[in-house]
Order: sequence, then C-alpha cells, then structure tokens
Amino acid sequence: MNDYIVLITMAISFAITVAISPIIIPYLRRLKFGQAIREEGPESHQKKSGTPTMGGVMIILSVVATTLITAYLLQAEAPSIQVFIVLFVLLGYGLLGFLDDYIKVALKRNLGLTSKQKMLGQIVIAVVVYLILRQNEFPTTIGIPGTTFELDLGFGYAILILFMLVGGSNAVNLTDGLDGLLAGTAAVAFGAFGILAWTVEPNTEVAVFALAIVGALLGFLVFNAHPAKVFMGDTGSLALGGAIAIIAILMKMELLLVIIGGVFVLETLSVIIQVISFKTTGKRVFRMSPLHHHYELKGWSEWRVVTTFWAVGLVFAVIGVYIEVMLG
Repeated sequence: MNDYIVLITMAISFAITVAISPIIIPYLRRLKFGQAIREEGPESHQKKSGTPTMGGVMIILSVVATTLITAYLLQAEAPSIQVFIVLFVLLGYGLLGFLDDYIKVALKRNLGLTSKQKMLGQIVIAVVVYLILRQNEFPTTIGIPGTTFELDLGFGYAILILFMLVGGSNAVNLTDGLDGLLAGTAAVAFGAFGILAWTVEPNTEVAVFALAIVGALLGFLVFNAHPAKVFMGDTGSLALGGAIAIIAILMKMELLLVIIGGVFVLETLSVIIQVISFKTTGKRVFRMSPLHHHYELKGWSEWRVVTTFWAVGLVFAVIGVYIEVMLG
C-alpha cells in the first residue's frame, strides 16, 4: 500500500499544479507582478520583462498539499517530525523568497531584499532546523559516498547544516535564469533523492516530499518551458534550494548533494571564479556568470542551453544514485 501511495504522489502534485496555475498566473498578471529584467543581463532577455513572477507559490502550495495528504494516507497518526521539518524549510525559505520578490515587483526595487537581510533570514531558518534536529538527537555523523567511512562532526555538524541550507538555497537561486532551466534540473535532482529515499535508504516521508516536488516542478514546466508564461522567482528558487538541502541532511547523504546537485555547484563556482578573477586580475573568465549566461553569449539558443543543462543534471543524478546503490 505504501509503495502505491508513493508512486501516485507525483501524479497528485502534478495535477494540483496544472489545475491551479491557470488561476494564479492571470491573478499575478492582474496584480502586475511582472519580472523586471536587469539591464546588465543578456539583451535577449529584455523581451521577457513583465512576465508574471512569484510562480513559486504554485509549487509550494502543491507540494504542501500533496505531502500532507500523502503523509496522512501513509499512517493513521499525525505525520512525524521529519514532515514538519521539510515543510518548515520549504515554507520558511519560500516566505523569504516571497518577500524578496514582493519588494522587487511591488515596491519597484529591482534588487529586492538586501544581501544582509536575505542572509540573516537564511541563517535564522538554518539555526532553527539545527535546534530541532538536536532536540530530537539527530546523528552528527557524515558518511563518504560510496564507502562505509563515517566521521562524527559533533558541534561542527551545526556549521555543516548552516552551510548546506544557506549555500544550497543560494546555489539553486543562481540557476534560475532561463525558461525551464531550474524547474528541469531541480526535477531531476529531487527525483534522484526520491528514488534513494524510496528504495535504498527507506524513508517514506522524505520520498513523498521529494517526489511531490518533482510532480510540482513538472506541472510548473507546462507553463515555464520556453517561452515561459510565468517565472518561479525567488519564492520558488530559495524554497527549492532549502528543500533539497534538508532532504540530503535527513537522509544522511550530505556529501552526495554535491554530486546530485552538480549543476547547482557548477553555477555557483562560475560566479565565485568570475568574481575572484575580476577582482584580482581585472579579467573575466566567463563572458557572463552564472554559467548559463556564458553559453547564451557564445551564441547558443536558450533552448539549447536549457536542454544541455538538463542532460548534465541527469548525468550527475545517475552518477550519484549509482555511487549510493552500487558502492554504498
């Protein structure tokens, strides 16, 4: 029975997202919650100005509804603390992204929250998560993917959680720059963790949450694929970044996130390399960062960049699952 419910989780989430999107997108348009395109970005993006943003609300609503429905179907009693934690992270980072988007589109301040405000919010959520895990005697060990080696970090695990949640949300946020890019790459990454949570490291509730996100992202892609009718905004990207980090933490696959989330890592590294290179030498390594913009400026079509990154994300996901299944 449990396997059957887990299997239909994606279908439920997909259906909810597709059903509510035609209601929410016109509402966002009427509120004039349109995306403002930065002038320093690729010139081809200027035509996207005004496209409704904050579509991450649809993803979050679908995931929360699907997770709670499925969690109650799986067990007669109330959902476990893990369900509370994953939804807290999703909603917490989603709310932070919502505030950022709202400031951009409603108050016409293109940069949204200041970097200090956003960082503070991300840290507060991460600290709360650590305190909840500590209260529930969550193990502070980490394992090396593909081995049986474990290392107890003790209090250092708090730093790791902070790094993963804050870094993960920012890394995923950086990847959200082209129509369907983040939705597709994130669906693949969450799908990999969903498979592992369902089969290799049985954790039904985490599997349900991960697969609910996959279904919501596929439903969102119906409206977000090129040419996009809606963008997820920071509402969606920050929520997804926090969500994939907490899944890796709860599954004790902290380091595997670097592999399965390889696209997010590459996007982040491209920004770091670009900044360091420009500040130290005055030269840019990439035509523009994050990395997807570099390939756009090299003449690749937007669709080619997106599908290539999807494929690379799939390769990373397969490698990550292979390491855990065959070598773990």
